[in-house]
Amino acid sequence: MTRILFSLLLMLSLTHAGENLASWNDGTSKKNIISYVTSVTDPKNKDFIPVADRIAVFDNDGTLWSEKPMYFFLYFTMDRIIDLAPQHPEWKTEEPFKSVLQKDIKGVMKSGMEGLTKLIMATHAGMTDEAFDDLVMDWIKTAKHPTKNVHYTELIFQPMLELLNYLRDNGFKTFIVSGGGIDFMRPWASEVYGMPSYQIIGSKLEVKYENKQIVRYPKLRFNDDKEDKPVGIHYHIGKRPVAAFGNSDGDFAMMEYTEANAKYKTLQLYVHHTDDKREVAYDRKSHVGKLDKGLDYAKAHDWTVVDMKKEWKVVYPFELKK
Repeated sequence: MTRILFSLLLMLSLTHAGENLASWNDGTSKKNIISYVTSVTDPKNKDFIPVADRIAVFDNDGTLWSEKPMYFFLYFTMDRIIDLAPQHPEWKTEEPFKSVLQKDIKGVMKSGMEGLTKLIMATHAGMTDEAFDDLVMDWIKTAKHPTKNVHYTELIFQPMLELLNYLRDNGFKTFIVSGGGIDFMRPWASEVYGMPSYQIIGSKLEVKYENKQIVRYPKLRFNDDKEDKPVGIHYHIGKRPVAAFGNSDGDFAMMEYTEANAKYKTLQLYVHHTDDKREVAYDRKSHVGKLDKGLDYAKAHDWTVVDMKKEWKVVYPFELKK
C-alpha cells in the first residue's frame, strides 16, 4: 500500500469515526465550514441548496498541496527539459532553457509566463494522451521535492483532503480549477484527491485528433488563471459554484464569481500560508502564490481566511504517522 493510499484511508477512518475535519483545530475556520455545510444541507433551513447545485471549486497549487519554492508542475517541466537536452544542443545558450540546464531557478522565474510557455511547448507538444500520462505517472512516483526530500504527492494538505471528503459526504460535487496544466494533473490527481479526471479543469494546449489519437501541439489554447477561471468554470461545469477555495490573488476572480451567486448562500475560503516551520510563510510579496488584493477583500467581506499555523493540527498526511 502506498503512503498516499494509507493517508487517504486513515483520513476516511477519522472522518467516519464521527469527527469531521479531524486535522482542523477548533476555531473560526472550522466553525464557518461546518456551519455553512449544516445550513445548506438541511431541507428545513432557508439556506438549503439542492444536491444538483452543490458545486465546490478548488484551486490546486497552494490550496490542495504546496507550491514552494515554485509550482511543482514547473519542476516536472524542468526535469523533462533536462531529459530532452541531448537532442537540443541549442538550448545551452537559449533562454529559458539555459537557466533550466544550469539549474538556475531565479533565471527560470525571470522568464515569466512567456518563458514558462516555451518550456511547456518544448516538453509537451507532439505527444499522445497515453504517452504523456505514462510520463507524468513515472515522474510523480519517483521525483522528490528539492528541499523536503519527499515525493510531491506527499505534500498534499491533510486538512484539505478532509475538507474534500466532508463536502462529498454532504452531497457536494468537487472540482479542481487550476492554472496548472490539465494534462499534468489528471493522471495522478484522481487517485490522490479521490476526484474523477473529468472534474479537473486546468490550462490546455491545442490538441488534434490524428490516427485514432489525441496529439498535443505547441500552442496554448486556454490559460486557466485569474479572470479566466470563471470562464473555465462556465464552459466546463455550466453552473455558478456555491463554494470556492483558493490561496492567492490568482483565485480571486473565481471566488468573487462564486460570491456573486444570487440564488444561494456561498462560502469563500482562503488558505493563508502562515507556517514557516511546517510549510512556508508567504502572502503579499510572494512571486509564487501572491495573496494581497484577495487578503484585504476577504477581511472586508467576511470570507474565511485559514491561518495555517494556528488552525491546522497537521499540514501533511505523513505527520499523522509520527
